Amino acid sequence: MWAVRRASSSLKKQVFMTGGSRICYATSDISSQCLKGHNDGHKGNSNVISHRPLTYRGFQITPHGFLRVFRETRSFSSQAGTKSSGEEDSSSDDGFSELESSSATEAIQEVNKIDESVSEHELSDEDLDGEDVEAPQELLSDTEAEINKRKSPRNGVSSALFNAIMAAPALRVSKIMDKWVEGNNVTRVEVAAAMLNFRKRRMYGKALQLSEWLESKNQLTFIDRDYASRVDLIAKVRGLKKAEDYIGTIPESFRNEVIYRTLLANCVAEGDLKKSEQIFNKMKDLEFPLTYFTCNQLLLLYKKTDKKKIADVLLLMEKENVKPTHFTYRLLIDVKGQFNDISGMEQIVETMKAEGLEPDVTTKSILVKHYILGGLNEKAENVLKEMEGGDTKATRWACRSLLLHYAALRRADEVARIWQVCESNPRLEECVAAVDAWGKLHNIEEAEAIFDKMAAKWPTLSLKHYSVLLNIYANHKMLSKGKDLVKRMADSGCQIGPVTWDALVRLYIEAGEVEKADSILHKAGEQNRLRPMINSYLMIMDQYAKKGDIHNTEKMFHRMRQAGYVSRATQYQHLILAYINAKAPCYGIADRMKADNIFPNKGLANMLAQVDAFKKNAVSDLLD
Repeated sequence: MWAVRRASSSLKKQVFMTGGSRICYATSDISSQCLKGHNDGHKGNSNVISHRPLTYRGFQITPHGFLRVFRETRSFSSQAGTKSSGEEDSSSDDGFSELESSSATEAIQEVNKIDESVSEHELSDEDLDGEDVEAPQELLSDTEAEINKRKSPRNGVSSALFNAIMAAPALRVSKIMDKWVEGNNVTRVEVAAAMLNFRKRRMYGKALQLSEWLESKNQLTFIDRDYASRVDLIAKVRGLKKAEDYIGTIPESFRNEVIYRTLLANCVAEGDLKKSEQIFNKMKDLEFPLTYFTCNQLLLLYKKTDKKKIADVLLLMEKENVKPTHFTYRLLIDVKGQFNDISGMEQIVETMKAEGLEPDVTTKSILVKHYILGGLNEKAENVLKEMEGGDTKATRWACRSLLLHYAALRRADEVARIWQVCESNPRLEECVAAVDAWGKLHNIEEAEAIFDKMAAKWPTLSLKHYSVLLNIYANHKMLSKGKDLVKRMADSGCQIGPVTWDALVRLYIEAGEVEKADSILHKAGEQNRLRPMINSYLMIMDQYAKKGDIHNTEKMFHRMRQAGYVSRATQYQHLILAYINAKAPCYGIADRMKADNIFPNKGLANMLAQVDAFKKNAVSDLLD
């Protein structure tokens, strides 16, 4: 019998029968509701990438022992086969950008898109797309975080230093700063405002250059948050290895939990399971306190790579008395929703309320998304009415989400009603949502009309805003209009980068011109320092695989490696599919997967069997 001691008065004892033996353990409300449903998919150690148990300060849970406890409970859903270790869950990651970007305002916009543009480090040392994103509070310096709280949601943060750097985009930041200090004081507040603006636009290369100049010229006395900010920027611009190397140069007195959790967050964003677990164990060895931020990062990691280990993290949080946050609950609700476990999702919401945390717009948006996907439109509309609160004018902050959800429900009348509230004095994000919503409803003329009004009111639109209309053209196979829009973007001075390339690739694929899409992506990768999105490669790879074009599928696989993307199960699925469709054996594929720490689930194993060069059948047995 294995028992976990009660951590609070809210714990409820649960009893499960496993293999004839009676196993008792105590688990909190959140554990009992959120962990219910894990299948014991482990066979031997094939699904365990890290053989070291998940531990912290003497407490450890072995994956096999824990999963055995849940073996007799019901699965997440009737769908066969929980994702195995190393399998990229790209389909279920859609719509999770609100969790990974830590931004409530990004809750719904990317519901049906792969969010690699946020989670993957596609940015160079020089320029970026200039797409606005919310800077995660946990990765900002104290001054940046304070300014971020005070900023106007419509106007952002004003910074003379940021404007000066942006006025000379071709010059390195160090040269601009050498002149800047001749007539201006470099204050922490001014620097923080500039950094926040760079982060909003994902211009991490510029931010890194500014940080390096400040330290080299002794313009600021660095503290732990400043060093953590540098670690984050290096990881995004130069990669995890360089960021880890930089930590070794930080004065030991500042090498604390904030530094390492920043590196952990970037490892998780890259989907690097092995490195993430190494950093977590390093933090444990250094006896850092376990924080909710670290636990949430682990949950996010295992949500992507191995959902069975979510159980381990929740029990660890219970043991260490780490209380779940809104982010924790959102993530768990989303995981339940992905497996169509609607009752489990609702139970987590009730637990959340019982713990004194009311679901916010982001949480409700996730609920609505899964209700819609599950065909529970009435429940979805009830939550949407809650979000409106009876007076849409008083809850303008919810309009953006409402527009997109009603579009997903195919409620053109409701989209028109919500847009009417905003139309007389629209906010930029509302215009973007309205364009997207009408596009999903196939009303291209209305989408174009709102976009034109938006462009007239805000002449300097960013890539993100153009991409919404560009994606609509791609979805409707409107190649000519898509090309014209890209020219319009270039004429307006909008920088073309990974998000635009991704839309162009899809545009040409939808038009049946796969080779042209391949050519665009190849040129983009060669002529720019920016890294194309992983989704761009996968779309092209999928087309070649369907044709049984082994040569070009292998070529795309190789180019993804060259771009620095870690091989995942998804890439191998496309690769193996090419061999299946070509009716050709795939020599050494199992060894290649093993070298990349990819362990097949049932579906992938079946695919492997079809390309096994040495498989036996009745005829081969007779011939032998």
